[in-house]
Amino acid sequence: MAQTPNLDNSPINLKSLREQSQRDLVKILKDIRGKKCLVIEPKLGGSLSLIIQTSVLKEYGIELRHLSAEPVQTDCTKVVYLVPSQRDLMKFISSHVHDDISKGLQREYYIYFVPRREVQCERILEEEKVHHLMTIGEYPLYLVPVDEDILSFELDLAYKECQVDGDTGSLWHIAKAIHKLESSFGVIPNVRAKGKSSVLVADILNRMQTEEPVSSDMAVPEINTLILIDREVDMVTPMCSQLTYEGLLDEFLRINNSYVELDASIMGVQQEGKKMKVPLNSSDKLFKEIRDLNFEVVVQVLRQKATSMKQDYTEMTTTNQTVSELKDFVKKLNSLPEMTRHINLAQHLTTFTSKPSFLAKLDMEHTIVEASSYESCFEYIEEMIQKQEPLINVLRLLILFSVTNSGLPKKHFDYIRRELLHSYGFEHMATLNNLEKAGLFKKQESKGNWLNVKRALQLVIEDTDTANPNDIAYVFSGYAPLSIRLVQHAVRSGWRPMEEILKLLPGPHTETKRSGFASSTSFDTLQGASSGIDKIAGGRRSLVLVVFVGGVTFAEISALRFLSAQEGMAYDVIIGTTKIVNGHTLVEKFCETFS
Repeated sequence: MAQTPNLDNSPINLKSLREQSQRDLVKILKDIRGKKCLVIEPKLGGSLSLIIQTSVLKEYGIELRHLSAEPVQTDCTKVVYLVPSQRDLMKFISSHVHDDISKGLQREYYIYFVPRREVQCERILEEEKVHHLMTIGEYPLYLVPVDEDILSFELDLAYKECQVDGDTGSLWHIAKAIHKLESSFGVIPNVRAKGKSSVLVADILNRMQTEEPVSSDMAVPEINTLILIDREVDMVTPMCSQLTYEGLLDEFLRINNSYVELDASIMGVQQEGKKMKVPLNSSDKLFKEIRDLNFEVVVQVLRQKATSMKQDYTEMTTTNQTVSELKDFVKKLNSLPEMTRHINLAQHLTTFTSKPSFLAKLDMEHTIVEASSYESCFEYIEEMIQKQEPLINVLRLLILFSVTNSGLPKKHFDYIRRELLHSYGFEHMATLNNLEKAGLFKKQESKGNWLNVKRALQLVIEDTDTANPNDIAYVFSGYAPLSIRLVQHAVRSGWRPMEEILKLLPGPHTETKRSGFASSTSFDTLQGASSGIDKIAGGRRSLVLVVFVGGVTFAEISALRFLSAQEGMAYDVIIGTTKIVNGHTLVEKFCETFS
C-alpha cells in the first residue's frame, strides 16, 4: 500500500499542495550538490512521511538520520539539518559541530528551518559560536494533507503554548497556512470564529490579506466558508472515550501519521517480538467504509462480510460457475488482506473494550456529562487516586469533571490536589499548576453553564441508534460533541440565532464577510437542497473548511463526515487542525515534572 495517503477524492486539489511541498524539498536537496546526510527531527520525519516517500529522498544520494543528542555518524562531508524552529534543538546541532571540530572533521553544514527561521534559534547558534559555519534557509511546510479531507498544521504544542505559556506564535502559523490555501483556491468569503485564539487567527488572516493580497480573480472561490473553533471552547469532547472504530484505534494503539504500530503477532504474523506498522487511511477501501462507524457496528459489518465470503467460497467449490462469476469471486478475494487486517485489529480492540474497567469508565463519563450525580463522580475519582491508576487516566476524568462543573468547590479542589500529590509525588505540582492556569482543573468561582449548554444544544441523546444513526451523538453512544453541534449551527444559520448560547461558552465570537464579497452567495441558507444553492459553479457542492485551533479527535472528524453525508446537507467539509489528538495526548502536553 502507498505510504503517502491517496488524495484523488479530495473535495479540493490537495494533491497539488502535496506535490508543491515535494518540489520545495527536492529543490533544497538538489541545490546542495554531491552526497549528503539529511538529519531530520524525528517528529518532523513522521510528518514528512505523509508528503514524500523515503525511497524518493534516497534517489538524490541522501543518507537519512534522525536528530538526537548523539553525534551524526556519516562519511558525508555535507550535513543538512531539517528541523522545526525549537531552541532546544539548536543545542544538539551545536554540540554535533563542536564534536566534529574536536575530531578534526571538515564538513559543510546547512540548517533548513520548518516552516520558517526564528531569531531566537539563530541567537543560540551565535552564542555557541557555530552560526558562521551554517548555511541557513527555510522549508515552508505549513500544512500536511493527512487524508483526503484532513489537513494538519503539525503544531502539537499549540494548545498548551496559548493556554499556559502565553505564546501565540502558533496562531500566526495557522493563519499563514490558511492564507497559503487561499492563494491556491481563492479568498474565503465567509469567516466564523469562536474562542479567543480563533478570533485572533481570523484577525491575523485579514491582516495578511491586506499586506499580501491573494488575487480574487476566481469567479467563485473554491472554499465558501471558514469556521474556526478553539479547543478551549469544548474540552468536554476530547476527555470522553471515543467510540468510533478509528477513535478507539487511536485511544488504545495511538495512530501516528496514519499508522498504528503493534506486535506482529496481533496481525497474525508469527515473528517473536517483531513490531509491525499498519497503514490506516482512505487508500484502504474497507477502512474508509468502517472508520467512522460506532465500534459495536464495525464488528457486525466485518462478521457479515466474512460470512458472505465464506458462502461464496462454498458455492464456488460445489457448483459450476460461469467465467464472469469466477471473475467476481476473484475480485472479492482481492479484498481479503484488508478483511484480515481489520478483523485482527477489531479482535485486538475487543480485548480492551470488553474489560469491566473500561465499561465502568464509560458509565462514569456519561454520568459526568449528564451532570446527574456530583457525589458519585467525586467518589469515583477519589477511588482512582487511592488505587493509583495511571495519572493520565485520573487527570483526564478529573478535567471532564472540573470543566462540566466550572471547577470544584474550594474544599474538594484542595483535597483532590493534596491527594494527587501524596499519591503520585510532589514533582507533579508543575502539571497541576499548568492545568489550573489553563482553567482545566480549578476552584469553582461561580455556578457553571454546562446544564444550560447541554440542554440548549441537545448534547445528550437518549436511546441513540448506533447502527442506523440519525444524529452525531452516535460517535460517543449518546453524547453529541459540543464542537460539532456548534459547526452544525454555524453552517445552518450562522452565529446570530445562537448568540445567547455562544455567550455561555469560553471566549468571544465573530462573523465576518471578507471585503470584495459583499454580493457573494450568503452562506446562511446552506442548510439544504431546498435553498437552491447546494451546487456552486461546475456542479460541485459548496465547501466548508472547519479549523480546530488546539486539536481535533477522530470522533469529531467522524461526526463532521456524518453531517456532510446527510441528505439535504449542501456542503462538503475539509478539516484543518493543529494536530489530531485524543484525551491522553492532550493531557500529556500539560505534564511537566519538577526534577
